[in-house]
Amino acid sequence: MRNVQERRMRVLKLVIKEYIATAKPVPSQAIVEKYNLGVSPATVRNDMMALEREGYLYHLHTSGGRVPTEKGYRFFVENLMEETNLPVAQRRMIQHQFYQSPMEISQWAQLAAAVLARSTNCAGMATMPVVPRSRFKHLELIGVKETSVLLVLVLDGGMVRQRLLTLDSPMKQEELSAVSAKLNDLFHDLTTQEIGRRLKGLSPFTEQIGRIVHQIMRKSEGSISDQIYYEGLANILTAPEFQHSDKARQVVAILEEGEFLPFLARPEEIGSVQVLIGGEGSLSGLRDISMVLAYYGVPRHAVGLVGLVGPVRMPYAYNVSLVQYVAGLMTQLMQNLYNGESQ
Repeated sequence: MRNVQERRMRVLKLVIKEYIATAKPVPSQAIVEKYNLGVSPATVRNDMMALEREGYLYHLHTSGGRVPTEKGYRFFVENLMEETNLPVAQRRMIQHQFYQSPMEISQWAQLAAAVLARSTNCAGMATMPVVPRSRFKHLELIGVKETSVLLVLVLDGGMVRQRLLTLDSPMKQEELSAVSAKLNDLFHDLTTQEIGRRLKGLSPFTEQIGRIVHQIMRKSEGSISDQIYYEGLANILTAPEFQHSDKARQVVAILEEGEFLPFLARPEEIGSVQVLIGGEGSLSGLRDISMVLAYYGVPRHAVGLVGLVGPVRMPYAYNVSLVQYVAGLMTQLMQNLYNGESQ
């Protein structure tokens, strides 16, 4: 009985492998002809029927082949998937791109999304890191024109937040710089909570700017940033699964709005990979896609998310390896940034 179950699991693995490669239902004859299982086509056909009864495969009545279910993919990812290492040349190329980019977190996030998309037939994504507790570093108020002022706020770890403000009346740059200097001195290295206690007693305009800074810092704290960079969304639109339906456009709209982020559970460790198959109950609009996600950053300081989004029929082993490697590079860069600040 054990040999029968082991063979069926191998048949499941091969069906999933073939379907990922071809996007076509897999007949038993194709498995027999391509792989030496040492059994007859009838035995493989019976195994596929048994896997269908157990919910791992389903049968398209328009063909003689079978297709993996979400349950089948989940079992494959957790039990049958072989660990894959990225080729050395690819790792070196990706590493070179990151270390040639400017030391700016937003640039790293955009590059991560681009690298992931270019290396697959999926869409790459990356969020800006957020912090459990924001800490003030520096503020600049820059007059743009007449009553328009650009507020540039630098937080712990080099994160930059900008906001365009409209004043009631024009102010000279000297006045704006004086307010910046006052708040830089008052708020230096303070947390959001500490800044909130120092807002009273300031001049009206200085207090107004202080409250805006406090608001931005509070919004920067949380579990996942809603500032998301995407590359390769067109890859989803051109996947065979979506070419004859409007599902892909619905998926892209949900991704661009970031509606899925509240449903993601944070993994226990930075760099650990989550595989979400068919949305897995988060949003009905995501039932036709899978996500391979990993967190990067410095625990208790700044944490972001990188990953791939594509059809449920995706090469999970390769995608997991790629996402894990990119997340590791992002973590290393963030660690270097924080260590550099502490020296």
